[in-house]
Amino acid sequence: MNVHLINPSHVSFGTAVITPRWQYVIAGATPKSFGDPILVDETLSQIDPERIHPGDAVGISIHTANALRGYEIGTQARQRGAYVIFGGIHATLFPEEARQLGGAHSVVQGDGDVAWPVALADCQKGTPQPLYLGGKIEASAFVPARWELVPRSRYMWASVQTVRGCPKHCSFCSVWRTDGQRPRQRASDAVMEEVVQLRRLGFRFIALADDNFYPVTLTDLNLARLQKNTARLTELEALRAERFELMSRLAQLPDDMVFFTQITMEAAEDTDFLDAMKAARIKGALVGVEAVTPAGLKDVYKDFNLSGEHLIERLKVFRRRGVHVLGSFIFGLPSDRPETFDATAAAAINADLTFAQFVTLSPYPGTVDFDRWEKGLGVSPPTIAGVPLTRRWLIPQALRPKLYWDHPVMTAEEIRSRTQAVWDSFYSLGSIWKRSRFIKSSRGRLAFVLISKIYRQMYADTGIATDSARVSWSGRWARWLAKPCRRLFAGTPMPDLDLPRFVGPALVPVGAPSSSTLPAVVFGAESKLN
Repeated sequence: MNVHLINPSHVSFGTAVITPRWQYVIAGATPKSFGDPILVDETLSQIDPERIHPGDAVGISIHTANALRGYEIGTQARQRGAYVIFGGIHATLFPEEARQLGGAHSVVQGDGDVAWPVALADCQKGTPQPLYLGGKIEASAFVPARWELVPRSRYMWASVQTVRGCPKHCSFCSVWRTDGQRPRQRASDAVMEEVVQLRRLGFRFIALADDNFYPVTLTDLNLARLQKNTARLTELEALRAERFELMSRLAQLPDDMVFFTQITMEAAEDTDFLDAMKAARIKGALVGVEAVTPAGLKDVYKDFNLSGEHLIERLKVFRRRGVHVLGSFIFGLPSDRPETFDATAAAAINADLTFAQFVTLSPYPGTVDFDRWEKGLGVSPPTIAGVPLTRRWLIPQALRPKLYWDHPVMTAEEIRSRTQAVWDSFYSLGSIWKRSRFIKSSRGRLAFVLISKIYRQMYADTGIATDSARVSWSGRWARWLAKPCRRLFAGTPMPDLDLPRFVGPALVPVGAPSSSTLPAVVFGAESKLN
């Protein structure tokens, strides 16, 4: 029985920016008796169905955006006589859908690290179970990825996870429901072993693919002190100390390495943490800004963020401390007006953001927004091509609406075109070149321009456009740019690199915020990258 692990995608670019980590983790969870899994990442190239034979096991992980393609592959694999097992966020939320539309024999709900080998053993016996409850395993049970299987020449960045779960509760994010609000944080030994293995292979750029790299805020610590909750304070301080320990070990790695992660904006209050990130060469972070107005932040349950000039100043703290920001913004919120687009574009420029993404409000399953949207459409929602709008991911891509919410003052096409205009402005060649001034070498500036253009092509046109012609053209353009860009990110393999050791307890500041931070205010919470 051969084991296939397939990462579905409607669009293949030949080269990908970041490795699909789940494939290599589940490869690590595959018992050696089954041999090496056959890995297919369709962002590189489409699957060859002829390689799937009767009795094989096919694992497919899906999120909402690639669920439809995943179902196509699953149905095809089952027709060829293979056992089909679905996992991932979307299958966790809709296990029955994967069985009905994707040909699934089985669905793994939650973490697959422990459940996957059980499912394989049952398939080998010819008795796959409909459902395997992976749950939320402890960090000590996380399976290390098998990076020796990665096609090194096809990816620019590798990915390593240090923590699962996010303590926030943003309305548009499902992570706090699917992965939990209690951070499950890996020990630094396990993380460093993966990082060093990747550098030995020649990866210099690594994404720390966490739900939230900053799981303990100064506000959390202050609240525990005010409540005199000694147990909670001890727990939070231990988590914080582990973060500093990891960063101190990353700082010992070769100085050509670069890390990127995802954190909440509250980290700007914690300059000690940002300084440790800089020392560890965590040079970039995706920060969920979402909206630049108080009304917009309230729309997404994120009113603990700042707005206006206070927002710009908060974002500039990251840059001053040596951490570049990929700011994430949402358009189409009920409070948005035509002038919101220009204000957002100006804020992204004035805040010295290195990268930015501008997405339209979409209701993702498992989120508060989706629950509210689905309820609002009632028991008989509109249909497109026979598919209920509340199952929008099943609608053929070319027929999908540009916006799923009725807006008080703007049409869907107006929101789409204004969003596209902001992308075009922020990623114009002149704007990119101007932002690249912080890079000293011409080679580095060229890499910055190329990656900026690739990012725009991969995520703007394919995310906003609903016509297949534009998606196809964007894919060809990104493919053409990707090859020279990949070479710029590659490093010389270092097969003899040693694992940095932790030499003693880190001096972790856990006191009150420094004078450079804003007063701690106890609000709600925040969220996510996948």
